[in-house]
Amino acid sequence: LEAACALSGFGFPWNKLGRLYREERSVFLQSGDEIGSLLGRLSGVGFSTVAVAGVCLAFPSVLRGGVEIGCLFVKVKRLFEEFGSEDVVEENVESWYAFGRKIRVFYDLGFESEEMWELMGRNRSLFIECSEEALMRKTDYFCRFGVGKEEAALLILRNPDVMSFDLEKPVISVKGVLKHFGLSEDEVDALSLKHPHVFGRNRMKNLPHVVRALGLHERIFDKLKNGTYHLLSSYSLMKPDEDIDREYQRGLEEIQNLRCKTHSFQKLDFLHQIGFAENGLTMKTLQHVHGTAVEIQERFQVLLDSGIDFSKACMLIRSSPKSLNQKPHSIQEKIRFLCEEMGDSLEYLEVYPAYLCFDLENRISPRFRFHKWLVEKGLSEKNYSIASIVATSEKAFIARLYGIHPAIPKHYFERFSYRKDRTTVS
Repeated sequence: LEAACALSGFGFPWNKLGRLYREERSVFLQSGDEIGSLLGRLSGVGFSTVAVAGVCLAFPSVLRGGVEIGCLFVKVKRLFEEFGSEDVVEENVESWYAFGRKIRVFYDLGFESEEMWELMGRNRSLFIECSEEALMRKTDYFCRFGVGKEEAALLILRNPDVMSFDLEKPVISVKGVLKHFGLSEDEVDALSLKHPHVFGRNRMKNLPHVVRALGLHERIFDKLKNGTYHLLSSYSLMKPDEDIDREYQRGLEEIQNLRCKTHSFQKLDFLHQIGFAENGLTMKTLQHVHGTAVEIQERFQVLLDSGIDFSKACMLIRSSPKSLNQKPHSIQEKIRFLCEEMGDSLEYLEVYPAYLCFDLENRISPRFRFHKWLVEKGLSEKNYSIASIVATSEKAFIARLYGIHPAIPKHYFERFSYRKDRTTVS
């Protein structure tokens, strides 16, 4: 309460303190004197009390104190002066808060970059004409290319007219847009053979993940940042029916007749978001992927967080869509077991993506440990692959053990097997 009273007494609107508490709870553990001293130092930069309150609400971490906080206020003050006009903001807390939030969009993407602050100073109109939401949408769009956050921010600040580009609604032909970006016919054909699930129609809003699914994100982003960003606005379909896939269209009609069509369309939209195009392969993948769109997204993120390349994760889903039909923890544990216990690498999932479909506790682990025991004891002359160990049916697996020695199956059941056989999560 003491901290809240100190903030309110300085000029912080009482109805904004709840937001501040949610974002930076530690502020309210300070004494009134500590807060008063900090706010006095920040005012010393040359800001009015309403400006200090507004900027602090936009950057709650400044109220923790520290040398770097003073530097931030100095840079914000310099930026305000470089805009050359005091009509950039009205003299009230809410207006300063809105101004600070726009700066924070870029600050959060690369606050250590001096070039970024210089470019912000040259782009007065960007902060006057564009809303915080519009700035966040555009920075998020370019961040989805998988490049550094600072690179995404610099592209916008160097080329502020991209803010006027419609990067949401336009329909694209993946083949057409790749040629538009300068890829040769041979390159496009080779990519379509390797990544058929990506080719067809999609939307411009999904382009960053489309090129990541193709492994082209760095190449395309380099073209954008090196002066050809206008290609984003100059692209259009060659003809209205370009790249329309009839099998996909039939799939849409079938979804329309489902009782849970909203649920199915949400999952379909997620597949498009990660680069799957409007084609028959996408519809076939959709049929095998269970769960809500949110759950599927969480599972996909686990694959990425585990170190699997975006393009390879998409290939894994195309080859073995049921891999996504599991809880995130289950996926994590199977990948951990593959790398730490089996001594293999993530690349093995390119060879045998269905590995993730099998039950770890009841199938993968007991079979692998038993096979390892057989090899160590010299009872198995053949060192079987992971796929052969895991994918073999229970009947064939036991027959293989019996072929080694009639007593082996009994030992397996008593010492290793859980006598359960669940291969996939439906």
